[in-house]
Amino acid sequence: MGRPLVTTGICRQSWFVVLAGSLLWFLLIGAYYSQFMVSKGVMITFFNHNIFDNNVATGASNSVDPLLDKKPNGERQVVFNDESGAMRTKDVNDSEEHGNSKKETDREAHDNSRGNNETQFDVKGVTKILIKEEEIHADIKSDFESESESDLCLGKYIYVHEIPSKFNQDLIQHCDSLSNWTNMCELSSNLGLGPHFPNNERVYSKTGWFATNQFLLEVIFHNRLKQYNCLTNDSSQASAIFVPYYAGLDVSRYLWGSSFRMRDSGSLELVKWLREKPEWKRMWGRDHFMVAGRITWDFRRFTDEDSNWGNKLMLLPESKNMTILTIESSPWNSNDFAIPYPTYFHPSMDTEVFHWQNRMRRQRRRILFSFAGGPRPNLQDSIRNDIIDQCKAARRKCKLLECSTGPDKCHKPVYVMKMFQGSVFCLQPPGDSLTRRSIFDSILAGCIPVFFHPGSAYVQYVWHLPKDYTKYSVLISQFDIKNKTVSIERVLSGISGQEIVKMREEVIRLIPRVVYADPSNKLKTHDDAFDISVKGVLERVDTIRKDMREGKNTSFDFAEKVSWKYNLFGIVGEHEWDPFFEEQDLKG
Repeated sequence: MGRPLVTTGICRQSWFVVLAGSLLWFLLIGAYYSQFMVSKGVMITFFNHNIFDNNVATGASNSVDPLLDKKPNGERQVVFNDESGAMRTKDVNDSEEHGNSKKETDREAHDNSRGNNETQFDVKGVTKILIKEEEIHADIKSDFESESESDLCLGKYIYVHEIPSKFNQDLIQHCDSLSNWTNMCELSSNLGLGPHFPNNERVYSKTGWFATNQFLLEVIFHNRLKQYNCLTNDSSQASAIFVPYYAGLDVSRYLWGSSFRMRDSGSLELVKWLREKPEWKRMWGRDHFMVAGRITWDFRRFTDEDSNWGNKLMLLPESKNMTILTIESSPWNSNDFAIPYPTYFHPSMDTEVFHWQNRMRRQRRRILFSFAGGPRPNLQDSIRNDIIDQCKAARRKCKLLECSTGPDKCHKPVYVMKMFQGSVFCLQPPGDSLTRRSIFDSILAGCIPVFFHPGSAYVQYVWHLPKDYTKYSVLISQFDIKNKTVSIERVLSGISGQEIVKMREEVIRLIPRVVYADPSNKLKTHDDAFDISVKGVLERVDTIRKDMREGKNTSFDFAEKVSWKYNLFGIVGEHEWDPFFEEQDLKG
């Protein structure tokens, strides 16, 4: 009596299996006819071709609901959803994609028979538009990159003012008026980098080296900014606003023999133009920044007398609200920040940086220390004469490239770079001002810089150099040099070989941070001096913006004369370096 019951149970189970299998089969058939892939060519077919103008667009296997619009010029626009969920379009021209001749169709059929990636099907009543899978992936990747870049640009957008051309491009077009002694037309070529260097002495690498003038930073920076990923034409989106005024080139025409009114004319006209713009009124210029490609003292004339040097750009009320980037800043003021002098090396690829760094690591250095420079007899407290005397006394341990009257090798970069590459330490005393371009030439050569004043680098390039200066440099007090209580040779000879290796490696690691990449290209893995400067500006403006929202004092709550210690150490109290800056401050 039990068997019939067992048979009935088995039958019920069989019907359930058959029903489930049928449903699965129909689902597979539906999926198959809705979209499929053949080899690497991808084709999506829809048989209601009257709606789609008898054409079918291909897309990635995960694309759905394509639309096809015919345009008046015979092109067709493919519209489909990509993986991101955004609608995408692609214009396709019939003649470009599949041609009109039978001969071309036969050739495609022959290619398909040989396994060509652009496989084509002959479906009656359906015309196919075939797109390479690589092309689709490239488009989707471009969309993803654009979306990714858009996300990465939050808080980084920069708007560039379109100022009158007389403030920038006209100065370059009339380059013959920029200097009475130097051919600035030749030096302003190659987007401000100057002419390419020949490599006769095998001092440079094969590419990336230019005869760059140190006062063309404004042009180089502006051209680098044109390659910046996060530019915007909408000033309301911008986190910072750039003013492409070539302030240094403008004033350089009038520094010698012109009245103070002539020197001030360009700056006064520019700030008047800025004040009238709606972008200025948003934060009264506190989100604006510009580059002044000379030392700060060329823009800080304190009295209106023809005999006094420079103009008063940085003393104008509008300029005090802005962030101004210079090759040397004032330690006692808070509206200008120093960024590296341009060097002769402007790599266009990361590999050029890697190769140069490795070359400097392998470089043989037989000279303990060297100095390239001349005396400053007109500066009473200058230690240049003392430096030169100590170098000569050290004989073979020090090499001197003395810059004096008459023809010399100091202004020929090949001799300077060759000497630095063969030296363990490079002396960097102040000259006419606290900083000098030679600092960055020595870093580029893998030579450990020796400073005699903390204002020569440590309180200047706070965005680009490590706060722990002992990692990459040596500091010998200028007071000890002047009082003749210290021997440079003894100090440097007392540093162990192991410590020298560590310091040199730190110097070589700094190379990409202190060079400006070729403006016609962008480095991919390194942040160069431009990138780091922009980040510094954005962080500063962001801090000011937050302070304004909270009703705080946006001029920072400390006396300007202690800006140097606040920017470097975040303190305003007493510090061991105070004597260096108090003496200079009193003279100012």
